[in-house]
Amino acid sequence: MHPYLVLLRKNPTLLRLSSIQLLCYFGAWFSHMGIFTLLISLEAPTWILSFAAAFTFLPSMILAPFSGAIIDKVDTKKFMLFLTLIEIVTVFFLIFITSLSAIWFLLLLIFIRMGTGSIYFQTEMSLLPKLLDEGDLKIANEIHSIIYSISYAFGMAVAGFYIHYFGTTSAFIADMVIYMIGFYLLLGLDIPSLAQKNTTHVWIMVKSGFVYLKAHPKIIHLILLHASIGLSAYDALIALLAANQYKHLLSISLIIGFINASRALSLVFGQFFLSLHVNHKTLFYIFLLQGLSVILWGVLQYDFYLSFIGILICGLFTTTLWSYTYTLIQYETDAEYYGRVIAYNDMAFMAMSTFVSFAIGILYEQGLALWIITSLLGILFIFFGFYWKWIEKL
Repeated sequence: MHPYLVLLRKNPTLLRLSSIQLLCYFGAWFSHMGIFTLLISLEAPTWILSFAAAFTFLPSMILAPFSGAIIDKVDTKKFMLFLTLIEIVTVFFLIFITSLSAIWFLLLLIFIRMGTGSIYFQTEMSLLPKLLDEGDLKIANEIHSIIYSISYAFGMAVAGFYIHYFGTTSAFIADMVIYMIGFYLLLGLDIPSLAQKNTTHVWIMVKSGFVYLKAHPKIIHLILLHASIGLSAYDALIALLAANQYKHLLSISLIIGFINASRALSLVFGQFFLSLHVNHKTLFYIFLLQGLSVILWGVLQYDFYLSFIGILICGLFTTTLWSYTYTLIQYETDAEYYGRVIAYNDMAFMAMSTFVSFAIGILYEQGLALWIITSLLGILFIFFGFYWKWIEKL
Protein backbone atom coordinates (compact mmCIF):
# COMPACT_ATOMS: atom_id res chain seq x y z
CA MET A 1 0.00 0.00 0.00
CA HIS A 2 1.26 3.51 -0.80
CA PRO A 3 2.82 5.36 2.20
CA TYR A 4 0.23 8.14 1.85
CA LEU A 5 -2.67 5.72 2.35
CA VAL A 6 -0.88 3.92 5.21
CA LEU A 7 -0.39 7.18 7.11
CA LEU A 8 -4.00 8.29 6.59
CA ARG A 9 -5.33 4.90 7.77
CA LYS A 10 -3.26 4.84 10.96
CA ASN A 11 -3.98 8.49 11.84
CA PRO A 12 -7.75 9.26 11.76
CA THR A 13 -7.17 12.86 12.89
CA LEU A 14 -4.94 13.53 9.90
CA LEU A 15 -7.52 11.80 7.69
CA ARG A 16 -10.31 14.09 8.95
CA LEU A 17 -8.12 17.20 8.59
CA SER A 18 -7.16 16.15 5.07
CA SER A 19 -10.80 15.52 4.12
CA ILE A 20 -11.81 18.99 5.33
CA GLN A 21 -8.85 20.43 3.50
CA LEU A 22 -9.78 18.73 0.24
CA LEU A 23 -13.39 19.83 0.48
CA CYS A 24 -12.71 23.47 1.37
CA TYR A 25 -9.88 23.88 -1.13
CA PHE A 26 -12.18 22.52 -3.83
CA GLY A 27 -14.89 24.99 -2.89
CA ALA A 28 -12.48 27.92 -2.70
CA TRP A 29 -11.75 27.72 -6.42
CA PHE A 30 -15.41 28.40 -7.21
CA SER A 31 -15.23 31.87 -5.67
CA HIS A 32 -11.65 32.39 -6.88
CA MET A 33 -12.67 31.69 -10.47
CA GLY A 34 -15.88 33.64 -9.94
CA ILE A 35 -14.01 36.78 -8.85
CA PHE A 36 -11.71 36.88 -11.88
CA THR A 37 -14.50 35.96 -14.29
CA LEU A 38 -16.66 38.71 -12.79
CA LEU A 39 -13.89 41.31 -13.06
CA ILE A 40 -13.11 40.43 -16.67
CA SER A 41 -16.81 40.46 -17.60
CA LEU A 42 -17.06 43.94 -16.05
CA GLU A 43 -14.10 44.97 -18.24
CA ALA A 44 -11.88 45.70 -15.25
CA PRO A 45 -8.53 47.34 -16.15
CA THR A 46 -5.25 45.47 -15.74
CA TRP A 47 -4.40 47.15 -12.43
CA ILE A 48 -7.59 45.81 -10.86
CA LEU A 49 -6.80 42.26 -11.99
CA SER A 50 -3.30 42.62 -10.53
CA PHE A 51 -4.65 44.04 -7.27
CA ALA A 52 -7.20 41.21 -6.99
CA ALA A 53 -4.43 38.65 -7.49
CA ALA A 54 -2.11 40.45 -5.04
CA PHE A 55 -4.83 40.72 -2.39
CA THR A 56 -5.01 36.94 -2.48
CA PHE A 57 -1.53 36.86 -0.94
CA LEU A 58 -1.12 40.23 0.80
CA PRO A 59 -2.98 39.37 4.06
CA SER A 60 -0.51 36.66 5.09
CA MET A 61 2.39 39.03 4.62
CA ILE A 62 0.79 41.67 6.87
CA LEU A 63 -0.79 39.43 9.52
CA ALA A 64 1.91 36.76 9.93
CA PRO A 65 3.93 38.39 12.79
CA PHE A 66 0.76 38.50 14.90
CA SER A 67 -1.03 35.36 13.68
CA GLY A 68 1.91 33.13 14.61
CA ALA A 69 1.89 34.40 18.20
CA ILE A 70 -1.90 34.02 18.39
CA ILE A 71 -1.69 30.43 17.08
CA ASP A 72 0.73 29.60 19.92
CA LYS A 73 -1.62 31.21 22.46
CA VAL A 74 -5.28 30.25 21.79
CA ASP A 75 -7.36 27.05 21.75
CA THR A 76 -6.65 25.50 18.37
CA LYS A 77 -10.00 23.90 17.52
CA LYS A 78 -12.11 26.93 18.52
CA PHE A 79 -9.78 29.16 16.55
CA MET A 80 -10.08 27.00 13.40
CA LEU A 81 -13.88 27.00 13.71
CA PHE A 82 -13.90 30.79 14.09
CA LEU A 83 -11.72 31.23 10.99
CA THR A 84 -13.94 28.93 8.92
CA LEU A 85 -17.02 30.90 9.97
CA ILE A 86 -15.41 34.16 8.80
CA GLU A 87 -14.70 32.60 5.40
CA ILE A 88 -18.37 31.59 5.06
CA VAL A 89 -19.52 35.15 5.84
CA THR A 90 -17.10 36.82 3.40
CA VAL A 91 -18.12 34.50 0.56
CA PHE A 92 -21.75 35.37 1.27
CA PHE A 93 -21.07 39.08 0.73
CA LEU A 94 -19.38 38.37 -2.63
CA ILE A 95 -22.86 37.67 -3.98
CA PHE A 96 -23.66 41.40 -3.83
CA ILE A 97 -20.71 42.58 -5.98
CA THR A 98 -22.25 43.51 -9.34
CA SER A 99 -20.23 46.49 -10.62
CA LEU A 100 -16.77 48.06 -10.55
CA SER A 101 -18.10 50.77 -8.24
CA ALA A 102 -17.83 48.19 -5.45
CA ILE A 103 -14.22 47.27 -6.28
CA TRP A 104 -12.80 48.43 -2.93
CA PHE A 105 -15.41 46.41 -1.04
CA LEU A 106 -14.47 43.42 -3.19
CA LEU A 107 -10.78 43.88 -2.40
CA LEU A 108 -11.65 44.15 1.31
CA LEU A 109 -13.60 40.89 1.15
CA ILE A 110 -10.70 39.19 -0.66
CA PHE A 111 -8.29 40.52 1.98
CA ILE A 112 -10.40 39.30 4.92
CA ARG A 113 -11.18 35.95 3.35
CA MET A 114 -7.61 35.18 2.31
CA GLY A 115 -6.27 36.46 5.63
CA THR A 116 -8.43 34.07 7.60
CA GLY A 117 -7.70 31.27 5.12
CA SER A 118 -3.95 31.75 5.45
CA ILE A 119 -4.12 31.81 9.27
CA TYR A 120 -6.17 28.58 9.16
CA PHE A 121 -3.46 27.06 6.96
CA GLN A 122 -0.70 28.23 9.34
CA THR A 123 -2.59 26.74 12.27
CA GLU A 124 -3.00 23.39 10.54
CA MET A 125 0.65 23.21 9.42
CA SER A 126 1.77 24.13 12.96
CA LEU A 127 -0.44 21.31 14.28
CA LEU A 128 1.09 18.58 12.11
CA PRO A 129 4.41 18.32 14.02
CA LYS A 130 2.39 17.69 17.21
CA LEU A 131 0.43 14.89 15.54
CA LEU A 132 3.29 13.17 13.69
CA ASP A 133 6.89 12.11 14.09
CA GLU A 134 9.61 13.36 11.74
CA GLY A 135 9.35 10.36 9.43
CA ASP A 136 5.62 10.89 8.87
CA LEU A 137 5.87 14.69 8.68
CA LYS A 138 7.43 14.71 5.22
CA ILE A 139 4.70 12.36 3.96
CA ALA A 140 1.98 14.55 5.54
CA ASN A 141 3.38 17.64 3.79
CA GLU A 142 3.34 15.74 0.50
CA ILE A 143 -0.27 14.69 1.14
CA HIS A 144 -1.12 18.34 1.74
CA SER A 145 0.44 19.44 -1.54
CA ILE A 146 -1.33 16.63 -3.40
CA ILE A 147 -4.69 17.59 -1.85
CA TYR A 148 -4.07 21.19 -2.89
CA SER A 149 -3.25 20.09 -6.43
CA ILE A 150 -6.20 17.69 -6.75
CA SER A 151 -8.66 20.28 -5.47
CA TYR A 152 -6.98 22.83 -7.72
CA ALA A 153 -7.35 20.58 -10.76
CA PHE A 154 -10.95 19.53 -10.23
CA GLY A 155 -11.98 22.80 -8.60
CA MET A 156 -10.71 24.89 -11.50
CA ALA A 157 -12.09 22.53 -14.13
CA VAL A 158 -15.52 22.15 -12.53
CA ALA A 159 -15.69 25.85 -11.60
CA GLY A 160 -14.89 26.86 -15.18
CA PHE A 161 -17.79 24.84 -16.59
CA TYR A 162 -20.07 25.69 -13.65
CA ILE A 163 -19.58 29.46 -14.03
CA HIS A 164 -19.92 29.21 -17.81
CA TYR A 165 -23.41 27.71 -17.45
CA PHE A 166 -24.68 29.01 -14.08
CA GLY A 167 -22.86 32.29 -13.50
CA THR A 168 -20.67 33.78 -10.78
CA THR A 169 -23.40 34.31 -8.17
CA SER A 170 -24.25 30.62 -8.18
CA ALA A 171 -20.54 29.81 -7.84
CA PHE A 172 -20.26 31.98 -4.71
CA ILE A 173 -23.29 30.23 -3.19
CA ALA A 174 -21.80 26.80 -3.98
CA ASP A 175 -18.53 27.79 -2.30
CA MET A 176 -20.40 28.96 0.81
CA VAL A 177 -22.33 25.67 1.08
CA ILE A 178 -19.13 23.63 0.74
CA TYR A 179 -17.48 25.61 3.54
CA MET A 180 -20.52 25.00 5.74
CA ILE A 181 -19.99 21.26 5.28
CA GLY A 182 -16.33 21.71 6.21
CA PHE A 183 -17.39 23.61 9.35
CA TYR A 184 -19.65 20.71 10.35
CA LEU A 185 -16.85 18.15 9.89
CA LEU A 186 -14.48 20.31 11.92
CA LEU A 187 -16.95 20.36 14.82
CA GLY A 188 -16.48 16.61 15.34
CA LEU A 189 -12.68 16.70 15.19
CA ASP A 190 -10.58 15.92 18.27
CA ILE A 191 -7.24 17.72 18.07
CA PRO A 192 -4.61 18.84 20.60
CA SER A 193 -4.30 22.55 21.30
CA LEU A 194 -1.18 24.49 20.35
CA ALA A 195 -1.79 26.93 23.21
CA GLN A 196 1.23 27.04 25.50
CA LYS A 197 0.89 27.14 29.26
CA ASN A 198 1.80 30.41 30.98
CA THR A 199 2.05 32.27 27.67
CA THR A 200 3.13 35.90 27.76
CA HIS A 201 1.61 38.89 25.99
CA VAL A 202 1.23 38.59 22.21
CA TRP A 203 3.71 41.43 21.60
CA ILE A 204 6.34 39.68 23.72
CA MET A 205 5.75 36.42 21.82
CA VAL A 206 6.09 38.28 18.51
CA LYS A 207 9.39 39.78 19.65
CA SER A 208 10.69 36.43 20.93
CA GLY A 209 9.83 34.86 17.57
CA PHE A 210 12.01 37.35 15.72
CA VAL A 211 14.79 36.89 18.29
CA TYR A 212 14.59 33.14 17.68
CA LEU A 213 14.92 33.63 13.92
CA LYS A 214 17.88 35.95 14.39
CA ALA A 215 19.60 33.26 16.45
CA HIS A 216 18.91 30.65 13.73
CA PRO A 217 19.97 32.20 10.39
CA LYS A 218 19.66 28.91 8.54
CA ILE A 219 15.90 28.94 9.15
CA ILE A 220 15.76 32.44 7.62
CA HIS A 221 17.52 31.20 4.49
CA LEU A 222 15.20 28.19 4.26
CA ILE A 223 12.19 30.51 4.60
CA LEU A 224 13.51 32.60 1.70
CA LEU A 225 14.11 29.43 -0.30
CA HIS A 226 10.54 28.26 0.30
CA ALA A 227 9.28 31.73 -0.61
CA SER A 228 10.70 31.25 -4.10
CA ILE A 229 7.83 28.84 -4.83
CA GLY A 230 5.70 32.00 -4.76
CA LEU A 231 7.14 32.69 -8.22
CA SER A 232 4.52 30.18 -9.40
CA ALA A 233 1.71 32.63 -8.51
CA TYR A 234 0.47 32.76 -12.09
CA ASP A 235 -3.09 33.99 -11.39
CA ALA A 236 -2.60 37.46 -12.88
CA LEU A 237 -0.60 36.03 -15.77
CA ILE A 238 -3.27 33.47 -16.66
CA ALA A 239 -6.04 36.07 -16.34
CA LEU A 240 -4.18 38.38 -18.76
CA LEU A 241 -3.61 35.51 -21.20
CA ALA A 242 -7.34 34.68 -21.08
CA ALA A 243 -8.46 38.31 -21.36
CA ASN A 244 -6.12 39.28 -24.20
CA GLN A 245 -4.18 36.59 -26.03
CA TYR A 246 -6.75 33.76 -26.06
CA LYS A 247 -10.05 35.65 -25.72
CA HIS A 248 -11.15 34.81 -29.28
CA LEU A 249 -11.01 31.05 -28.65
CA LEU A 250 -13.35 30.31 -25.71
CA SER A 251 -15.15 32.05 -22.86
CA ILE A 252 -12.90 33.60 -20.20
CA SER A 253 -13.97 31.17 -17.47
CA LEU A 254 -13.32 28.12 -19.66
CA ILE A 255 -9.85 29.35 -20.70
CA ILE A 256 -8.83 30.04 -17.09
CA GLY A 257 -10.33 26.72 -16.02
CA PHE A 258 -8.57 24.67 -18.72
CA ILE A 259 -5.17 26.27 -18.11
CA ASN A 260 -5.29 25.91 -14.33
CA ALA A 261 -6.80 22.42 -14.40
CA SER A 262 -4.07 21.19 -16.76
CA ARG A 263 -1.36 22.70 -14.62
CA ALA A 264 -2.87 21.26 -11.44
CA LEU A 265 -3.04 17.73 -12.86
CA SER A 266 0.69 17.85 -13.47
CA LEU A 267 1.18 19.12 -9.90
CA VAL A 268 -0.43 15.91 -8.64
CA PHE A 269 1.50 13.53 -10.89
CA GLY A 270 4.77 15.36 -10.23
CA GLN A 271 4.48 14.84 -6.48
CA PHE A 272 3.81 11.11 -6.91
CA PHE A 273 6.75 10.59 -9.28
CA LEU A 274 9.32 12.80 -7.56
CA SER A 275 8.53 12.09 -3.89
CA LEU A 276 11.00 9.21 -3.63
CA HIS A 277 13.73 11.07 -5.51
CA VAL A 278 13.85 14.45 -3.79
CA ASN A 279 16.64 14.96 -1.24
CA HIS A 280 19.34 17.48 -0.38
CA LYS A 281 21.38 16.59 -3.47
CA THR A 282 18.59 16.44 -6.05
CA LEU A 283 16.78 19.60 -4.88
CA PHE A 284 19.12 21.78 -6.97
CA TYR A 285 18.23 19.91 -10.16
CA ILE A 286 14.49 20.13 -9.42
CA PHE A 287 14.82 23.91 -9.11
CA LEU A 288 16.75 23.93 -12.39
CA LEU A 289 14.11 21.85 -14.18
CA GLN A 290 11.35 24.05 -12.76
CA GLY A 291 13.00 27.15 -14.19
CA LEU A 292 13.63 25.63 -17.62
CA SER A 293 10.06 24.33 -17.85
CA VAL A 294 8.58 27.76 -17.00
CA ILE A 295 10.74 29.28 -19.74
CA LEU A 296 9.44 26.61 -22.13
CA TRP A 297 5.86 27.55 -21.24
CA GLY A 298 6.64 31.18 -22.02
CA VAL A 299 8.14 30.31 -25.41
CA LEU A 300 5.08 28.23 -26.35
CA GLN A 301 2.47 30.79 -25.24
CA TYR A 302 2.08 32.10 -28.80
CA ASP A 303 -0.17 29.08 -29.45
CA PHE A 304 -2.95 28.21 -26.99
CA TYR A 305 -2.77 24.46 -27.62
CA LEU A 306 1.02 24.15 -27.73
CA SER A 307 1.28 26.13 -24.50
CA PHE A 308 -0.29 23.21 -22.65
CA ILE A 309 2.96 21.27 -23.17
CA GLY A 310 4.80 23.92 -21.18
CA ILE A 311 2.03 24.16 -18.56
CA LEU A 312 2.04 20.40 -17.97
CA ILE A 313 5.83 20.20 -17.67
CA CYS A 314 6.31 23.21 -15.39
CA GLY A 315 3.65 21.87 -13.01
CA LEU A 316 5.55 18.62 -12.44
CA PHE A 317 8.11 20.12 -10.08
CA THR A 318 6.20 22.77 -8.11
CA THR A 319 4.51 20.65 -5.41
CA THR A 320 7.72 18.71 -4.74
CA LEU A 321 9.63 21.96 -4.25
CA TRP A 322 6.87 23.28 -1.97
CA SER A 323 6.57 20.21 0.26
CA TYR A 324 10.30 19.47 0.58
CA THR A 325 11.37 23.04 1.37
CA TYR A 326 8.50 23.23 3.91
CA THR A 327 9.70 20.03 5.55
CA LEU A 328 13.24 21.41 5.80
CA ILE A 329 11.90 24.37 7.81
CA GLN A 330 9.88 22.15 10.14
CA TYR A 331 12.91 19.93 10.83
CA GLU A 332 15.01 22.96 11.83
CA THR A 333 12.39 24.55 14.12
CA ASP A 334 11.96 23.91 17.85
CA ALA A 335 8.45 22.83 18.88
CA GLU A 336 7.59 25.89 20.99
CA TYR A 337 8.15 28.17 17.99
CA TYR A 338 6.21 26.20 15.36
CA GLY A 339 3.30 28.64 15.13
CA ARG A 340 5.46 31.74 14.78
CA VAL A 341 8.02 30.27 12.37
CA ILE A 342 5.30 28.77 10.16
CA ALA A 343 3.55 32.16 10.13
CA TYR A 344 6.77 34.00 9.23
CA ASN A 345 7.38 31.44 6.52
CA ASP A 346 3.89 32.00 5.15
CA MET A 347 4.54 35.75 5.28
CA ALA A 348 7.64 35.42 3.11
CA PHE A 349 5.89 33.06 0.68
CA MET A 350 2.92 35.38 0.31
CA ALA A 351 5.20 38.42 -0.01
CA MET A 352 6.84 36.76 -3.00
CA SER A 353 3.44 35.85 -4.47
CA THR A 354 2.18 39.42 -3.94
CA PHE A 355 5.30 40.84 -5.57
CA VAL A 356 4.91 38.53 -8.56
CA SER A 357 1.22 39.47 -8.99
CA PHE A 358 1.97 43.20 -8.93
CA ALA A 359 5.07 42.81 -11.12
CA ILE A 360 3.19 40.89 -13.82
CA GLY A 361 0.61 43.67 -14.10
CA ILE A 362 3.20 46.47 -14.06
CA LEU A 363 5.50 44.83 -16.61
CA TYR A 364 2.56 44.11 -18.92
CA GLU A 365 1.36 47.70 -18.66
CA GLN A 366 4.89 48.81 -19.59
CA GLY A 367 4.61 46.85 -22.82
CA LEU A 368 6.52 43.68 -21.94
CA ALA A 369 5.12 40.59 -23.69
CA LEU A 370 3.58 37.93 -21.46
CA TRP A 371 5.97 35.25 -22.75
CA ILE A 372 8.95 37.38 -21.68
CA ILE A 373 7.44 37.94 -18.23
CA THR A 374 6.93 34.17 -17.89
CA SER A 375 10.53 33.48 -18.94
CA LEU A 376 11.84 35.93 -16.32
CA LEU A 377 10.04 33.89 -13.65
CA GLY A 378 11.79 30.77 -14.94
CA ILE A 379 15.19 32.46 -14.71
CA LEU A 380 14.50 33.38 -11.07
CA PHE A 381 13.76 29.72 -10.26
CA ILE A 382 17.18 28.81 -11.63
CA PHE A 383 18.74 31.51 -9.42
CA PHE A 384 17.11 30.00 -6.32
CA GLY A 385 18.50 26.61 -7.27
CA PHE A 386 22.01 28.05 -6.88
CA TYR A 387 20.87 29.75 -3.67
CA TRP A 388 20.07 26.27 -2.27
CA LYS A 389 23.58 25.10 -3.21
CA TRP A 390 24.89 27.92 -1.00
CA ILE A 391 22.49 27.13 1.90
CA GLU A 392 23.69 23.50 1.89
CA LYS A 393 27.12 24.67 2.98
CA LEU A 394 25.84 26.44 6.13
